This record gives sequence, C-alpha cells and structure tokens, in this order.
Amino acid sequence: MTREPIWDVYGFSDRLTDTEKAVLAELRTTLDDKVYPYLNDAWSEDRLPEEMIEPLESLRLMDPPALKAAGEPVRGIFEAMRTFELARCDINVVTFFNAQAGLFRTVINQGGDADQVAELDPKVTNYDLLGVFALTEPDNGSDVARGLQTTATQSADGSWTINGEKRWIGGAFRADVICTFARDTADNQVKAFLVPREAAGVTLEKIERKASLRIMQNAHITYDGVQVGDDARLKNINSFKDVAACLRLMRSDASFIAAGAMAGAYEAAVRYTTQREQFGKPIAGFQLIQEKLATMLANVTASVAMALQLVDQQEAGSYKDENSAMAKMFTARKLRETVALAREVCGGNGITLDTDVARFHADAEAVYSYEGTHEINALIVGRSITGVSAFV
Repeated sequence: MTREPIWDVYGFSDRLTDTEKAVLAELRTTLDDKVYPYLNDAWSEDRLPEEMIEPLESLRLMDPPALKAAGEPVRGIFEAMRTFELARCDINVVTFFNAQAGLFRTVINQGGDADQVAELDPKVTNYDLLGVFALTEPDNGSDVARGLQTTATQSADGSWTINGEKRWIGGAFRADVICTFARDTADNQVKAFLVPREAAGVTLEKIERKASLRIMQNAHITYDGVQVGDDARLKNINSFKDVAACLRLMRSDASFIAAGAMAGAYEAAVRYTTQREQFGKPIAGFQLIQEKLATMLANVTASVAMALQLVDQQEAGSYKDENSAMAKMFTARKLRETVALAREVCGGNGITLDTDVARFHADAEAVYSYEGTHEINALIVGRSITGVSAFV
C-alpha cells in the first residue's frame, strides 16, 4: 500500500492539526504493516483474522492518548478522517471498527441517559465493553420504522421479555452486548435494550455465502423469550424518532467510508497502471487509462469535499436528515463508479485479489446498501425539496 496519500490534491488534510495528522499517520502505518498483509487471504477464506484486531484496538482511536496529551478535543473532522483512513485500507476493516466506534458508541451516547453515558462510554472507548447495533430484521430493512417486528414486553416486576429476529449484524460474535431495538407491546413504540450475547434464548448464526464484506462476520440473531432487566434499556430511546437521530449521524460515517474506499481503489489503480506494461510502456501512459484515473480522482475529491461540509454543519449543530442522506446517496454512487473504473484499468488482473481492486469492487456493494439504500436516501432528499413525502 501507499503510506502517503496521493489522493489529496486539494489539501483537505491541511485542516487537521499536527497532532491529528500524527495520530492518523500512526494509524496508516499500523494498517499497512499489521492489517493489510492479512486482508486478501482473509477475504478469500471468509474469516476475520484475530491478528488484525489487537493492533487496531491498541491505538485507542476513539479517544487518542496523543490528542488528550496535547489538550486537543476529538473533533468531528478527526473522526471523519479516521473513518476515511480505515476505509482507504479496506471496507471490511472500517465496518468492523465502526461497529464499535460508530454504531454502538453512537447509540450509547445518543440513547443513554446521563448516568448510562457516564458509566458506559468510557468502557466502550477502552474496549472494556464490546457491542453492536441490531436494528435490521430478516423481513424489514428500509421499512423498519413501521415494520419492526421484534417485540419487548414488560412484566409487573419491571423486567422485559424480547422475542424476534435481527439480521446482518456485523461484529455480533465478539460482542458482550447486542443493542437490540424492539417494539414495546404496551405503547407500540421502539425501545433499545443492551442484551447480553450469551443470554438464555439468544442464538447467533453466521450468514454464509456472501459476495461482499467477506471478512466482516455478519450474524442472524434469534431472540426466544430473552429476559433482561429494566436497567438494560437505554432510557432516551423511546420512539423511532430517537433511532432516526442515531441513523442521521451514522450516514455521515457512511459518506466517509465511501470516500475512503474510493481513495483506496484509486491508489491501487495508480499502482497497477504505473507498473503494468503493454505495447512496450506502462499502461498509465495511454489516454483512456488516464481519463479513467482522472475521473476516479475527481470522484474522491468531490466526495470528500461534500462529506467534510456535512461534518462542519453537524459540528455547528445543524443536523438535517436531507443533508446526511444526500451525502450518503452521492458518495455511495460515486464509490460504485470509482471501483468499477479501478477494476477496468487493471484488466483481467482486476478480478483477482492481488491488485486489491477486486476487494473494493465487491465490498462497495455493501456500502451502497447499508445506512440507507440509494432510493431511500433519495426520497429523504426529495421530500425536503418538494415538501411532499413519496414514501408509501
């Protein structure tokens, strides 16, 4: 891999402090030296290597010691570029990292009350409590707001009984708790519960035969009369509106996942085309190859610019569904185009894992679907444009 970024022709990284740059440089070195060597074999073998996990967790990237020592806050732009760097290495890696640092931590901080946040967030950031975000169901994805079928029933003693199923839950096999969204049978509103993975009645099955995100292990989870106390409920999740507030933030992460993956595919394509010779010279010297590389770089640049503007808005306190939806919609679509171009310029070798572009090409399909499909995000934007909802 290329340690120094060749994608940043507009100097977006100049917005980072020197300390932030140093933390991200250490991350890049760790990814190159201790994660990348395992990727292609792991993807081919459909497994998550334990050797990749400790080096990432040891960096403590949710609350970096170097930033704390320098008296600097963990800014939104740092978190965004952290996601970007992880995705630039591999989509599975960033999805695995963000299962804890993005999805789970977000729901803890957004869904917990003050006491729960104070107790749980330090454990999350130090990896003393591993968790996942379990919303999607076998029969409900885009329509989960209305169609959530997993139920929670409260007993007279305050405890809850959970029944139902969840699907596509990445990272569940390592989790201590599964943040499970269920519809309260008393008021029909969505609540969230931290269900121990090993609780009686919880069953996890690995989703097999995937053509995307093969390193990231996704689970199908069944809840059969699972009992949890009321202290397991996140107190500030009391309707799907509260869940949507979490999803709004997660779409921002997805935009940087898409942008980072574009950069990774672009850099892999540049490596290959400058080394591969045909007709007596590197194929990077041919006009049609250069046009594709230029398009890829423009896609990365436009996507980072859009996603960074979204971060600035959110840092200023402006959280709009349509803005995060538009960023996810645009960047995921450009990711699809970019990885296809990367595969094209690598020719027949582009369908092998050895060039790296095959991984990005396959895994981009997962990014295109998660955190809202293209169509759902487009309808969110369309509703803001017209004032008319086209949702059925």
